[in-house]
Amino acid sequence: MPDTLPLKPVDADTVDKLRSAIAERDAIAAAIAPVVEAGLRNVYFVGAGGSIICSWPAHYLLQQKASFPAFQLQSDELNTNPPALMGAGSLVVLASYTGTTKETVAAAKTAKATGATVIAAAKAGSPLAEAVDVAFSGKSDVFELVVAYALLEASGADIDTAAVATALAALPEAVLSAVQESESVLADIADAYKDEPITYVLGSGPSYGWAYGFAMCFLQEMQWKHAAAFNTGEFFQGAFEMVDDDTAVLLWLGEDASRPMAERGKRFLETYAKKAKYVDVADLTLPGIPAELRGDVTGIVVGALANRLAQHYESVRGHDLETRRYMFKVDY
Repeated sequence: MPDTLPLKPVDADTVDKLRSAIAERDAIAAAIAPVVEAGLRNVYFVGAGGSIICSWPAHYLLQQKASFPAFQLQSDELNTNPPALMGAGSLVVLASYTGTTKETVAAAKTAKATGATVIAAAKAGSPLAEAVDVAFSGKSDVFELVVAYALLEASGADIDTAAVATALAALPEAVLSAVQESESVLADIADAYKDEPITYVLGSGPSYGWAYGFAMCFLQEMQWKHAAAFNTGEFFQGAFEMVDDDTAVLLWLGEDASRPMAERGKRFLETYAKKAKYVDVADLTLPGIPAELRGDVTGIVVGALANRLAQHYESVRGHDLETRRYMFKVDY
């Protein structure tokens, strides 16, 4: 591989992709309303890899504000051990970027067999789109956040629907702004950590999804670099014994209710791990997002920043993000 690759331009298409997901808001609400009216009992977010990672913001929001339980399940965990609580009155929400992830397609069929209502973000005509009750084409993380807001509104939760509408309308441009504002920070991280033997990635609340996702999907899968992710609270239950001033540690800090956990992590790292790097959503403008809803979109913003950080790694390491040893190449 070459020593470096040209840095991809900031993806302005992000705005259009987010807008397309948000444009389906009314259709999503229409699909969800009858499920709630019929007696919603619980909600399951199901996926594998990026699609389960992208459900963290929606799951976190429902844990905070919903009057019904919400769960997350890896697709094959559902296939091998369907929950006893899943059935009539359950809403199962799936996603797959390609719509072909075999375990997620199987999970849709498993969920339907329980009597649950099953919806998904999947490409039209894909196996997943064909396997569910209703399919949508929007970007999965925003799709699932829109689903969460629709569930809260339909179930009579105490939310400011006007503020939610404002936040969703502003989100595409706010995410693009966040990436642009963070360019120098992300470039510094990639340059500093490009040759590290292992990188620890920390996050809490909805940011944990992209601590796990950045370590597994971007560093391990796409850059073939050793990495490990920890919930920032769990970091103090053992993993912190492995760090010192020569250890690469990346900490995502959000603006959600888990921020005190992130700040605790930063205090420790500033004292004992001088090489640590930080990406803090609170430093970003997020134009148009109401202050009280910045925490709700933290996970969406962190996901976009993680994607851009991966592009910086690709550039400084000369390792194309599309290169694979096994994924899509061998039978697994």
